[in-house]
Amino acid sequence: MKVEICADKQDLGKRAAAAGAAQIHAAIADRGVAHVIVATGASQFEMLGELVKTPNIDWSKVIFFHLDEYVAMPMTHPASFRKYLKERLVDQLPQPPKAFHYLNAEGDAAAECRRLGELIEKHPIDVAFIGIGENGHLAFNDPPADFDTEQPYIVVNLDDACRRQQFGEGWFPTFEAVPTRAISMSVRQILKSNMIVCSVPDERKAAAVKNSLEGAVTPQVPASILQEHPRATIYLDPPAASTLSKR
Repeated sequence: MKVEICADKQDLGKRAAAAGAAQIHAAIADRGVAHVIVATGASQFEMLGELVKTPNIDWSKVIFFHLDEYVAMPMTHPASFRKYLKERLVDQLPQPPKAFHYLNAEGDAAAECRRLGELIEKHPIDVAFIGIGENGHLAFNDPPADFDTEQPYIVVNLDDACRRQQFGEGWFPTFEAVPTRAISMSVRQILKSNMIVCSVPDERKAAAVKNSLEGAVTPQVPASILQEHPRATIYLDPPAASTLSKR
């Protein structure tokens, strides 16, 4: 694991996008296709804004998966991650991707986990763009996270800290409106990615960053597992890095 402290959010977005884009280029050159995981949330705004502007990527050779989606949420809902990724990524690309495997949790969530799990097992991931939650979660793997399951996607219960973050970022009108269940990519599946690009801006993430990067590897701090990935890079802005002792 490496850590890069950037000048500000915009610099973070540029550096994270450039690193991931280089991996996409390399995968296409090597195999003719790139397999990519993308995340959502406010932490990804700047990175996605830069990624879609990257020149000379043949997006028709890129297959996308994403990390999570709320159970029973329609794509028309303002907080839908499918909606977020369609509007902020897919619709902004200069050409359609080879495939974008949207996670649809409106129906049978367990069946959707199986469907996406079978797909992603056929597509070894070249780069995963992710973030870290205020409670230290990865995707929607809230503490204590399951570090053992090999299932690619699982149904999870969302803790109050996670739900407060979603409300605080403005995705829902009230805390009570935030769903309590979601489908999430598992921790082990995220770690299978050849390269991990983790974007974490904002002071509200500072405690989670410190615990994840300088504390013990523990399911109580799910993102601490990134310490064990040899090609994970954590991109921070100064507020997110403000409590690190090794700055």
